Amino acid sequence: MRIIVPGEGVVDAANAMRAFESDGLTAYRQLPLVVVLPETVAQVSRVLKYCNDRNIRVVPRGSGTSLSGGALPLEDAVLLVMSRFNRILAIDFPNRIVVAQPGVTNLGITTAVEQEGFYYAPDPSSQIACSIGGNVAENSGGVHCLKYGLTANNVLGIEMVLMNGEVVRLGGSHLDAEGYDLLGVMTGSEGLLGVVTEVTVRILKKPETARALLIGFPTSEQGGQCVADIIGAGIIPGGMEMMDRPAIHAAEDFVHAGYPLDVEALLIVELDGPGVEVDHLITAVEAIAISNGSTTCRISQSEAERLSFWAGRKAAFPAVGRISPDYYCMDGTIPRKELPRVLAGMRELSEKYGLGVANVFHAGDGNLHPLILYDANVPGELDKAESFGADILRLCVKVGGVLTGEHGVGVEKRDLMPEMFNQVDLDQQMRIKCAFDPNHLLNPGKVFPQLRRCAELGRMHVHRGQVAFPDIPRF
Repeated sequence: MRIIVPGEGVVDAANAMRAFESDGLTAYRQLPLVVVLPETVAQVSRVLKYCNDRNIRVVPRGSGTSLSGGALPLEDAVLLVMSRFNRILAIDFPNRIVVAQPGVTNLGITTAVEQEGFYYAPDPSSQIACSIGGNVAENSGGVHCLKYGLTANNVLGIEMVLMNGEVVRLGGSHLDAEGYDLLGVMTGSEGLLGVVTEVTVRILKKPETARALLIGFPTSEQGGQCVADIIGAGIIPGGMEMMDRPAIHAAEDFVHAGYPLDVEALLIVELDGPGVEVDHLITAVEAIAISNGSTTCRISQSEAERLSFWAGRKAAFPAVGRISPDYYCMDGTIPRKELPRVLAGMRELSEKYGLGVANVFHAGDGNLHPLILYDANVPGELDKAESFGADILRLCVKVGGVLTGEHGVGVEKRDLMPEMFNQVDLDQQMRIKCAFDPNHLLNPGKVFPQLRRCAELGRMHVHRGQVAFPDIPRF
């Protein structure tokens, strides 16, 4: 490896590798065989080909902000860290595109173009740290994905390296690239199909006007119904987020965004576009909120105030981390009309397991982020949190939703895949994996339940009744 990636590009000392032993799902940790930090596409290609020829497994890693264990190292695998691919290669304002290396942060793209009045629309809460390559791997969204789409709706093309070392390009610099939609297959593939080395994204002009509303409700069910009614009225906000009482109090104590503390649910609705249109939509949303029993409504009067509304929401995860020793973040997605039912179900599960839960979610597209509060130092609480989370995801599937909206399956949800897909579905998905990586060496042990190699296709076995993820050390 040191011949392929010279200098400080190879790390094999245990103490130095501890910085890479987990991703954002820190309950599970594992030292890799070795850490490799390439700087060129040629190095990535040579590393992958070397490993493929010798049957060595490889785990790709971006910034390590994944919340599903998607970048969890394996003790017998090379950890391929793409953080040194951190340059913006081209900015084309007339065609509204940016070409970036995968290690560029999500926020870094907006920062590079904002002086000309542009921005990159997908904005995960971790945008200051998460990489655009990782966004492609997870098909990340953010608070504005309701109107402007997920990563898949904003990526035009990628360069990637296959496990055999072949460099390929998918898509291009425009939306209608020819051929099969392999770009769509790659986006959200969680590092199982190839390693991204370049990303072309579209950028948008900032809207003429953007204003946000803070709307409080006596119950979460009323807030959930308001969300459904806003969308049902044909209004598509730029962003629409919801927080329950524990999340509201945690965020306000942390950020001091001016959130009302006497409500059970807080809805943040951002409306953007021409000024006259925004004023009309504000009036319409206020009326819908009142019809659903809102008790407070505050409208941003300046750009600074609008940003302060969002600051609390985007800091919700670390804010909750201040009030609980540990939390377990889930990522189910449900039909909007089922919000009241699912929120009520989560309260029942909270009582069943004796663990608190703070709810923060992308209300507009039904992407839930329940934060299950627990203490890993209390024996059995991590297992309870895992079981609680699994029941939340089962509830999401039961009402017509899915296991993950943007965090990915990783290791966290892999053994729940049969809750949503039958064996035929899983086999077809695995055939795509095998077409790109026939030796099953790229990010193995993720997404698909317990499959070791493509030769096992059709003989998968899910260990029901056992502790979740029995092969992963716990801390």
